[in-house]
Amino acid sequence: VQLVESGGGLVQTGGSLRLSCAASGRTFSSYTMGWFRQAPGKEREFVAAINRNSGPYYADSVKGRFTISRDNAKNTVYLRMDSLKPEDTAVYYCAADRAGSNAALIREPHYWGQGTQVTVSS
Repeated sequence: VQLVESGGGLVQTGGSLRLSCAASGRTFSSYTMGWFRQAPGKEREFVAAINRNSGPYYADSVKGRFTISRDNAKNTVYLRMDSLKPEDTAVYYCAADRAGSNAALIREPHYWGQGTQVTVSS
């Protein structure tokens, strides 16, 4: 499975961005998909996940501001980011896991994208 992110960029505080992640493969609909991010000098952290068995799941830091969704017909997962803050600045990575649980994805996804930079200016 190959994951290719797009949609990153520079935005002002309070602005919005939508990230996209296009996945290859025929079994996309069965994968748990998610987003992680890594800020300079910090560990990579979980942001959001979505799978076929349960609703979206978010880190507390983005809950109410970010929305994860997927279009199985297009093999694409999205991350809509609203009310962006400078602390959201990071490289955002798409991830996929063959297991059907958010916990498995959060623990160690099977696949990673190359990342896309999001910069929020104050």
